[in-house]
Amino acid sequence: MIAWPQHLIVLPILIPLIAGAGLLFIPDRQRSVKAMVSLAATIALGAVSLLLMAASGESRFGAVYLVGNWAAPFGIVLVLDRLSALMVVLTALLAVPVLSFALARWHSAGAHFHSLYQFLLMGLNGAFLTGDLFNLFVFFEVMLAASYGLILHGSGPLRVKAGMHYIAINLAAALLFLIGVSLIYGTTGTLNMADLAERLPTIEPDRRLLMEAGAAVLGVAFLVKAGMWPLCFWLPSAYSVAAAPVAAILTLMSKVGIYIIIRLTLLLFAEGPSAGFGSGVLLYGGLATLAFGTIGVLASQALGRIGAYSVLVSSGTLLAITGLHDEAATSGALLYLLSSTLTLGAFFMLVELVERGQDAGASVLAVTMELYGDADNEVPEEGQGTTMPATLAVLGICFASCAILLSGLPPLSGFVAKFVMLSALIGTGSVGSSPTGGALIFVTLVILGGLATLIALTRAGIRAFWSSIEGTVPRVLVMEIVPIMLLLTITATLTVKAGPALAYADAAVRSIVDPGIYIKAVQGVAPQKSRRDHTAAPGE
Repeated sequence: MIAWPQHLIVLPILIPLIAGAGLLFIPDRQRSVKAMVSLAATIALGAVSLLLMAASGESRFGAVYLVGNWAAPFGIVLVLDRLSALMVVLTALLAVPVLSFALARWHSAGAHFHSLYQFLLMGLNGAFLTGDLFNLFVFFEVMLAASYGLILHGSGPLRVKAGMHYIAINLAAALLFLIGVSLIYGTTGTLNMADLAERLPTIEPDRRLLMEAGAAVLGVAFLVKAGMWPLCFWLPSAYSVAAAPVAAILTLMSKVGIYIIIRLTLLLFAEGPSAGFGSGVLLYGGLATLAFGTIGVLASQALGRIGAYSVLVSSGTLLAITGLHDEAATSGALLYLLSSTLTLGAFFMLVELVERGQDAGASVLAVTMELYGDADNEVPEEGQGTTMPATLAVLGICFASCAILLSGLPPLSGFVAKFVMLSALIGTGSVGSSPTGGALIFVTLVILGGLATLIALTRAGIRAFWSSIEGTVPRVLVMEIVPIMLLLTITATLTVKAGPALAYADAAVRSIVDPGIYIKAVQGVAPQKSRRDHTAAPGE
């Protein structure tokens, strides 16, 4: 156990829960008070998450928290290891800049924004820290309920239409989640992940088939959330029309499905009679998602849809890596998860600032002129030149940084993560010198996906910053551009500190590939004795 008070582990859930509930009692007209409370709670969440990450690295396994002081598998268990600590830190790193960006204008575009935002953070952190499937369902529902309100935040017909589709699809996914959990509990008699991993090898073959059917139904629910093709038809529309800060935080929600799939795949199906269960679906489903996202990025003209399809590219990459079961590549995938999530969060916020200075009709005309080549026939007069305003220059630098990160060009963290994954599969990983067909297809699609992203963003950047028709310089507040720059700075830090980041990712992978470590840590924690138990007489 960690040396700090054990109750520290539950704070990532309690802080947003208390803040969100308390903000409901503050009238909406006191927006500045609500904003300060919400921002203070989110910053406190960030500080706690960093402490938990430091604690998780002090031992081979982090810590286990018995919420009701009941031993597993009967009580509610929160589990802190390197992987869960990494996801909690990622949540905080994205949540603080996104909330700061929203304080400029979006937090006042509808009611109860801050409460919904805090409840979303509570659901995310709970899903990352929980140690049993039932409470995973509870936190999953809390997260989805908050996202329903946020996806509709700001109103508008397009947002309402996409939001209704989003709600319907995720309600169906929640139903599948409940069915899958019921089947697993009916066949194994437990929902605690550690206890489930221990019982699974001893289940009779006929019951194991029913358990695997439940796991498959449960997996479909997570794959809907992760956006695997063909279950991803709802995602581009929902993400592209959502309010900028909402779309930014939704990029993290798509990673919840990825996290749970990685966790359960390595914990339940790494060894024993069910070893490798679902790996083919993850591999080829991830490859299909990667290909679909690449085509969508290349075919899209609007920046918002390019960002939405980039989310699918990221999800497809991570799903395919999970299906390949290569430890070295999985370490690179964790770095890629960090880099792509932070970059996409910054990109969605940047899109609003860039499009703020563009006229919709002029954008359509620019695409038409590009298509028919009329723009090439205009020759500027000699000696004529323009000076780019400082605002556009800053936005252009941020846009170029996002393009480099998303396409995986050197020297930023996107390139480092892709290089680690590809080198592990081709040269130094477990695949060795004879890569499998799936690994070769993955390598090809990753390279083509980066090229397509570079082409799409270069085309969009030229149209937005260099050849815009009747465009105006957008009015950008400092509190809007600083969060974007902060996220890009974090990705730059990941580039400079790529060695320690990969070392932490390697340790995280090693701690989850061996189910015995997880099982021993969870089942080895005994309930704490009360003060009365310590003072009672032996014969009492």
